[in-house]
Amino acid sequence: MDRQNKHLILIMPLSNNSNIHPSTFLLLGIPGLEAIHTWLSVPFCLVYLCALLGNFSILFIIKTDSILHEPMYIFLCMLSVADLIISTTTMPKILSIFWFRDRKIYFEACLLQVFLIHSLCSMASGFILAMAFDRYVAICSPLRHSIILRQRVVQNMGLAIVFRGALLFSPQPFMLRWLPYCRTKIIPHTYCEFMALIKLACAETRISRIYSLTAAFLTGGLDFLLIICSYIVILYTVFHLPSKAAQLKTLGTCGSHVCVILVAYTPAFFSFLTHRFGHKVAPHIHILVANIYLLIPPMVNPMIYGIRTRRIRERFLRVLTSLHF
Repeated sequence: MDRQNKHLILIMPLSNNSNIHPSTFLLLGIPGLEAIHTWLSVPFCLVYLCALLGNFSILFIIKTDSILHEPMYIFLCMLSVADLIISTTTMPKILSIFWFRDRKIYFEACLLQVFLIHSLCSMASGFILAMAFDRYVAICSPLRHSIILRQRVVQNMGLAIVFRGALLFSPQPFMLRWLPYCRTKIIPHTYCEFMALIKLACAETRISRIYSLTAAFLTGGLDFLLIICSYIVILYTVFHLPSKAAQLKTLGTCGSHVCVILVAYTPAFFSFLTHRFGHKVAPHIHILVANIYLLIPPMVNPMIYGIRTRRIRERFLRVLTSLHF
């Protein structure tokens, strides 16, 4: 009898261990709105197609037009690449949930999605900061713009932003892999997100949460503060210009970038508020706000620059005309 008990004791950890890391998770989509997932797929699909068309158009136009080979538009290309990868990392799976109820996602694929989403969002934030720096130099030190933002400097800034995002968020998949998951395999979300997985863990997660918040502040939070500081200096410089016409013309060069900042950080701000203070907010509102934060900027950014930048607008219309004929 004692031998049987010892044998059972040896087997129990092994059987429990098989549940620590489930082979798959189940993504619910948007909880509470399952009945209209098919209808929701229509705007989601249109958003994805517009993001693909817009960002590929931006990349093609800037690459083929030497006049647009300026730091601002090179940073815009980097932002477009990040936006394309963010959209493609999440949207195909979201559409498969809506269309085919294919909720299953492998554990490793889920961890990869977490890393790509968070690291690429931090890269997108870094590229927006780099564009703010370009505007700062162009307005506050116009004669030194071409000297400060040489091609080599622009490339190094881009590499530094990519390295920062990859370095700060690469520990997240390992943190999630080390955690035991013995509560449920169901993720009430449309994609794998760090905090959503943390909630499923049945172990102490305080260190992981603190690291996640610190990484988020060192990327998006710090970037936003530096962008605000750069625009304070820009406004100070602009309002000291001699004529109102010069002030308006100079501010006009920042219009597209300001719109990109609002599109990127406003949904992020509301997403943070709903998670931090919106305890009585319905779950589907949380998920919809998170999707807006992740998926709308990749669609809207090319539209902003396509509409407000005459050169890009003309090239885009010329390409459409040639395709039509």
